[in-house]
Amino acid sequence: MKIWWLMLMLISVKGMGQDVLLNKKAAMSEVVKSSDSVAAVEKNQKFSPDPRRAVRLALIPGMGQTYNRDYWKLPIVYLSLAGGIYSWHLNNLKYQDFLSSYIEFYDMDEASKTYGAMKPGMAGATVPVRIRNLFNTESEYRNLTRDMIARNKDYWRRNRNLSIIVTGLIYSLSIIEANVAAHLKTFDLSDDISLRIEPKLSQPMVKQPAPGIRLVFNLK
Repeated sequence: MKIWWLMLMLISVKGMGQDVLLNKKAAMSEVVKSSDSVAAVEKNQKFSPDPRRAVRLALIPGMGQTYNRDYWKLPIVYLSLAGGIYSWHLNNLKYQDFLSSYIEFYDMDEASKTYGAMKPGMAGATVPVRIRNLFNTESEYRNLTRDMIARNKDYWRRNRNLSIIVTGLIYSLSIIEANVAAHLKTFDLSDDISLRIEPKLSQPMVKQPAPGIRLVFNLK
């Protein structure tokens, strides 16, 4: 009799253990399902940037594009700004070369009575000027007259000022682009936008309604 009681107790304990294991497995599966559903929701959730914050961050070049997650635009922004700054640097170097040679024709001694006037005998004279190539990799000195130096001086000064304007425009466009891109990312471009044709009964100034159709746009 005791043996039967022991066998019954073992069977009941074994059954309880199996129930506990099954409950644990069910709980674990529920946790995995909930975590998967949360991950799926986070994955499907659309990134929606704040345009005002994008503009504030875009004051630092490239930060607006980084905030919008448009990382492929960063090389365009930085290369454009670097090109504008480098162009200003080269044009300024060439302008300073011609300016320093142009000054050689005039009396720049502030204590002199002829301060600011052309030096005697320099009307048709020439002075050496450093001529740089396009990317400032090589240079040479040439003797040029005052008029030739003045024309080149004014030319490189205009190019230098134009480089400043272009660089400022590139900087401004990078801020505008960050704002526009942030606005575009808030638009709904999903497949929920649809067009369908529905029947319609119209009654334009007649007693009997007339059958017709209408076009319906769904924008969600």
